[in-house]
Amino acid sequence: MDFSFTDEQQMLRDGVGKFLEKSYDFDSRQKLVNSDAPWSADAWQQFAEFGLLALPFSEEQGGLGGSISDCVAFAELFGRHLVIEPYLGSVMLAGSALAQSGHEAAQEWVEKIVSGEAVVAFAFEEGHGTASPELVTMTAQGSGDSARLTGEKRLVHAGADADAIVVLARKGEGGPPAFYLVEAGADGLDARAYTTIDGRSAANITFNDVAATELEASEEAVDKIISDAIIVQSAEAVGAMGALVAMTGEYAHTRKQFGVPIATFQAVAHRLADLKIAYTKARATLIYTTALAESGAATPRDIAILKGQVGKLGRAVGEAAIQTHGGVGMTDELSVSHYHKRLLACDTTFGDHAYHFRKVGMG
Repeated sequence: MDFSFTDEQQMLRDGVGKFLEKSYDFDSRQKLVNSDAPWSADAWQQFAEFGLLALPFSEEQGGLGGSISDCVAFAELFGRHLVIEPYLGSVMLAGSALAQSGHEAAQEWVEKIVSGEAVVAFAFEEGHGTASPELVTMTAQGSGDSARLTGEKRLVHAGADADAIVVLARKGEGGPPAFYLVEAGADGLDARAYTTIDGRSAANITFNDVAATELEASEEAVDKIISDAIIVQSAEAVGAMGALVAMTGEYAHTRKQFGVPIATFQAVAHRLADLKIAYTKARATLIYTTALAESGAATPRDIAILKGQVGKLGRAVGEAAIQTHGGVGMTDELSVSHYHKRLLACDTTFGDHAYHFRKVGMG
């Protein structure tokens, strides 16, 4: 297996990284989070121009035919800059669900996603704290273009601002899970918007006999879409961890007490070493799992171990970074607390680390 990025992937990382360094610094990001806009429309269009929105889709669908490792290559940078745009939900989840369907309406929405014309949300969470299809209880009545949805979905990223929503529900009482397409503004749709702890737009959505279009799906397709999303989200988390390790090391070597840098204190030096070890372990697990997925060899156990490792180590890195910075590390004015909140959000989405470790007998 090849554990390094290709020249093309490195060029993509360089281009995206330069854009984010210039236009998505922490102060700019905070102004965006504190504004009325759910995300930056300019940044979203720039992502489209880079080809990021088209990357996971086939050339027949207007995409670039990219792989999971292509997405991981730039997702680390999204985590490093705390990007709030709904890439994971709109492209990796909703977009992938639409792309695997042969329905004409689904393909039209894929084209809109690729061009940056539309954002599509993905609704799966029902309060269980995981994305396991077997825990989905929402049921659709009817089939095809005449399906109707009733129930509630929680923590739908971009749910109140998206142009459409892909909903994971069951085909009839006790039936298999399937995807359903609902257009924004449909009768019976009620989205209660809020901002998550890490600054992203989300909503709890109630469906009251809402008209929907059934999309072809299988349990294997659902699992594959969620597994790929977990890998890309883990890359974001690893990027956030790397940023915390770098800034905490820099702070410890410049902040002085008793006339010397606090990095010279044994306890702080050991904590910095633990930070680097945690980050290295998390990134190594990410790269290994990505290589497995690239070759088609990743198993549910591999995905669960990745999710558990990155979640647990991410929390440890965030807590150690705050402790090293002291009280200022918990303030909104410093980026440290925002990285920690992003890591907490990544851990809890799709099931936290304890849940995934229990799945593989490590709990």
